[in-house]
Amino acid sequence: MDESFSKAKAMVFPRNVLAGHGVLEDIGDMCKSFGFKGEGAIITGKTTGKLAGDKVYVSLVDKGYGVQTIETGPATLENVDEATDQCKKLDPGFLVAVGGGSKIDITKMVAVDMGLPFISVPTSAAHDGIASPRASIKTEGRSKSIKAKVPLGVVADTAVLSKAPYRSLASGCADVISNVNAIRDWKLAHRLRNEPVSTFAITMAEMTARVILENAKSIKPNLEESVWIAIRPLIVSGVAMSVAGTSRPTSGSEHMFSHALDTIAPGKAMHGEQCGVGTILMTNLYGGDWQSIRNALLDIGAPTSAKGLGVEDEDIINALVMAHKIRPERYTILGDKGLTPEAAQRLVSVTKVV
Repeated sequence: MDESFSKAKAMVFPRNVLAGHGVLEDIGDMCKSFGFKGEGAIITGKTTGKLAGDKVYVSLVDKGYGVQTIETGPATLENVDEATDQCKKLDPGFLVAVGGGSKIDITKMVAVDMGLPFISVPTSAAHDGIASPRASIKTEGRSKSIKAKVPLGVVADTAVLSKAPYRSLASGCADVISNVNAIRDWKLAHRLRNEPVSTFAITMAEMTARVILENAKSIKPNLEESVWIAIRPLIVSGVAMSVAGTSRPTSGSEHMFSHALDTIAPGKAMHGEQCGVGTILMTNLYGGDWQSIRNALLDIGAPTSAKGLGVEDEDIINALVMAHKIRPERYTILGDKGLTPEAAQRLVSVTKVV
């Protein structure tokens, strides 16, 4: 029987991405190119406002825009609601997120709630959420990945990003490296559970991880060139999620391990740092070259052990045992039942994570 082809899929990407030295001053021109009118609202924090928010303000005012600034804090549901309420009172025509991951994630949610376009202006490169369609919001003490708005534009000024603590950049690089394991998990779910995959998204995510791995020895503190190497893979990694329509190409068992560790030992390490260690562990489970992952993380200066993450050895083992429960609907190398404590102990011993 002849059946009509009826597949359809929406993919939303940033329309314009500016990355490089001194591009922050071009944000006003970007807004003009998008046809933004009226007033804009900058969502930022106290520190990031001084680092880049003031320059964004001047650039917008120079192009004739009225600008209001909203200061916010960590990416919690309460702060999202508060920022949304403030925005409703101001009634802006567009938003600009200036800050690290938390400010960008909050703005993504406000943009969804108010139906507004927004521009992402990162001040640190700690993870791949700069241009992704997901927001990590804390609710009831746990981080939850929520579908959110993709920025219409991204302005990544390497001069600004290089002023952030180097630890943030190393964490972002580790987050991108973790794509290698997320892709393995996605392919495994395809083979064993017939989960659909996107070859295009997989290719993009693999490419970003490969760029970081191949340039690991060149990524060092106090070098703007290091930010230049890392920022494009970080942005493209987020775009891969838009292509896939899911975080699958960038989030697998290594992220589940990270979220489990957040529950067991909250606030000890950065998200990307934990994903890097998780990638070492899961690569070993797959029988892959975990030593190369570990060496690349060491070259970059990212943690590769419990001590480096600031947690106890038992925290790592308990997180491994718990990880499969974080997103039970997402099939990974951990399977449905996860690791036994004995298997987790053996794994961390072999990889020297503890």
